[in-house]
Amino acid sequence: MKKGMIGKKIGMTQIFDEKGNVIPVTVIEVGPCVVAQKKTVEKDGYNALQLGFMEVKEKHLTKPEIGHFKKAGVACRKHLKEFRLEDCSANVGDFITVDTFAVGEKVDVTGMTKGRGYTGAVKRWNHHTLCSTHGVGPIHREVGSMGANSTPSRVYKNKKMAGQYGNEQVTILNLKVVKIDSEKNLMAIKGAIPGAKDGIVFIRDSVKA
Repeated sequence: MKKGMIGKKIGMTQIFDEKGNVIPVTVIEVGPCVVAQKKTVEKDGYNALQLGFMEVKEKHLTKPEIGHFKKAGVACRKHLKEFRLEDCSANVGDFITVDTFAVGEKVDVTGMTKGRGYTGAVKRWNHHTLCSTHGVGPIHREVGSMGANSTPSRVYKNKKMAGQYGNEQVTILNLKVVKIDSEKNLMAIKGAIPGAKDGIVFIRDSVKA
């Protein structure tokens, strides 16, 4: 990984390119992120930078978190994320801005999807519904047959059934950076990214570009 940052999802909109084509984009407030800790091969066994995002009052943090920021000599931050970067030239206290990325670059975005609670198999796994007649009701949205009757007389593990849906970490690969606004710390990325508005996302350079 060459670069990474923490951001906040603002929402979706659309912009037009030079040819007049409509491009659906997700707007993200990216940084500025402060370097809260620097890890090296000599001391920690690997190179990494721990970045902090969004200033917060001390009363909203635990005592270990407050001590961590005071040791680094930086203001308290609400979110911390470690990025294993090849180039760790930045030092503790330095700020990393959205200018780290460039227009046209491919990035990977990680976020938490919207939590949908306990849902049935139709919504969770896109199963077909049962017949709407022939005596099936009132269970049109049940999962249906899950296996044989006599052998093995049980349901195999890992069957796609009802349960918790959403609220999981998802990474979308190879998204294109369409526009960058350095003054407002905004980045417009083509397509959709996981999570609700104001959700925290992690942006890195694409690993499969």
